[in-house]
Amino acid sequence: MVVLRHELKQNKLALFIWSCSISFLLAVSVLIYPEMAKEMDEMNDIFSNMGSFSSAFGMDQLNFGDFNGYFGIECGNTLGLGGAFFAAILGISLLSKEEHGHTADFLLAHPISRTRVIAEKFLAMLIQILLLNVFVIAVTTGAAFAIGETPKFKEFFLLLIAYFILQLEIGAITFGISAFLKGNGIAIGLGLTFVFYFFNILANLTEDIKFLKYITPYGYTDAAQIITNHSLEWKYLATGCSFAIIGVVIAFIKYRKKDLA
Repeated sequence: MVVLRHELKQNKLALFIWSCSISFLLAVSVLIYPEMAKEMDEMNDIFSNMGSFSSAFGMDQLNFGDFNGYFGIECGNTLGLGGAFFAAILGISLLSKEEHGHTADFLLAHPISRTRVIAEKFLAMLIQILLLNVFVIAVTTGAAFAIGETPKFKEFFLLLIAYFILQLEIGAITFGISAFLKGNGIAIGLGLTFVFYFFNILANLTEDIKFLKYITPYGYTDAAQIITNHSLEWKYLATGCSFAIIGVVIAFIKYRKKDLA
């Protein structure tokens, strides 16, 4: 597991910074909830009557006076975007960096197959995404208890699971893309995440392009749907898992046959 240990060691600082940054923003959002709650009745009326903007972010369906509703909007976007950016940067660089950094010849000169290299790099990505979410959940839950709030467990858990799966999907898709790249692909990873996020906003605005929710992983992380229905959107989740599997399979197929510079 040499490659796995090397990837974890090499990325430990980035993992620490991203985990602390996302956790800090979430903790601050949770800690100011008691002050925000005092104005929630007025805010509910304002946010639910902002037309298309309310529909785009599901604010017309959520109660900001409820902690889970508040968390779904204020904190969900922080974890959804921040965690997705981390997964995209990680996934898009794992395979491409060997050529970009001119270390492919050194790595593959060792008695280790390309299949094992790919597998250990992918496992390293999974572990780092898991560690980020464990840290974030611990800090967020601690902040909630600190202000005397006990989240409704099922809805809270489903939201966090949805964002975790979203990160895994984006990581897997960008991991597959990285097998085709020879240079730095961070811009591609971040751009793809932005496109996915924008697709979900568009799909929330009109039924005519609701099909975009099958394409974007944000389709099954819609806080309004999760909190209202007390369940994940399984039809969108199944499609997202399929995209993730395809991304990983492509990575194995392409990188095993790729002519490395």
